[in-house]
Amino acid sequence: MRRFAGLVLAFALAACASPPATPPAPVPAGNGISLVSTPVPLNPDKPDQDRIGRFVYAGGVALTSDQTSRLHGLSDLKILPDGTVMAISDEGDFFQAKLQVDAAGRFTGLTDGKLEPLTGLDGKPLQGKEQGDAEGLAVMPNGDRLVSFEQDHRIWLYPAAGGPPRAVPKPATLFSANEGMEALSQYPSFAPDAYIVGGEEGEMWVCRLAGACVSIPAERQQDQAFGLTAVSPFQDGSIVILHRAFDAVRGVRLIVSIIVDPRTKPRVIDSFTLAAPYTRDNFEGAAVVSNAAGGIRIFILADDNFDARERTLMMAFDWTPNP
Repeated sequence: MRRFAGLVLAFALAACASPPATPPAPVPAGNGISLVSTPVPLNPDKPDQDRIGRFVYAGGVALTSDQTSRLHGLSDLKILPDGTVMAISDEGDFFQAKLQVDAAGRFTGLTDGKLEPLTGLDGKPLQGKEQGDAEGLAVMPNGDRLVSFEQDHRIWLYPAAGGPPRAVPKPATLFSANEGMEALSQYPSFAPDAYIVGGEEGEMWVCRLAGACVSIPAERQQDQAFGLTAVSPFQDGSIVILHRAFDAVRGVRLIVSIIVDPRTKPRVIDSFTLAAPYTRDNFEGAAVVSNAAGGIRIFILADDNFDARERTLMMAFDWTPNP
């Protein structure tokens, strides 16, 4: 499966597919873009279904824009306490928007979209997938952003105050071109400068800006077709992780797991799977926030691979711990 190799094989004509549509007319210069949030059901076959196990579906949308051809390939997801949504793309863009909910607290979409290029060490925008294949995003307590890249495997720190990035510690291991550091998240419960890194093969590390990276136990799926694509922490140090798989018969499958004691003896305390007939796509991002009922809301984000047959989906699930 790795890095959706199965998807490439299943769709042998992908190279001939039409590129994403360009805007129908000139748009004003700047990084602001309008966003269209189209609701999607949890289960298209049963539109009234609102849960999987203890996970309650809290809304989901397909995101598009008629003002840019670059709102594609979004990887990873972070949501700040003020409702600011952040993601990065496979071709070196940084995406930002505002979270919207209705009167009942259900997720209804995003507004106030912005797209801006990630820059290189020279301060110039990154060019193309070889330079800008951004996969993981962490937002540190002081506002600095960390971004992990594939192809040229590295983690860069983008200062909150602006300016060019700088390299920071990454795991001392070898990654293949398209099986790199997919998962990345800040980890302040360990240390203010700590962050978790996850490789698509399932390996995990805790790193610090002031030190090196240390391997931690990994929760691997028995089905080796699944690859690790995202991680997001709870305040107590527990984590949510995403594993994704694809084959031509079953299509995309996703497992969302809640794991306690990830640094010592990782244990899954709850999980759910999105497979046919549920709404699903190439999910590569996850973010955990508190919901209005005092529980946890898990957001997941799909990377459409710049392919018209896939969608940029964002979905929300509420989960309440056992008393």
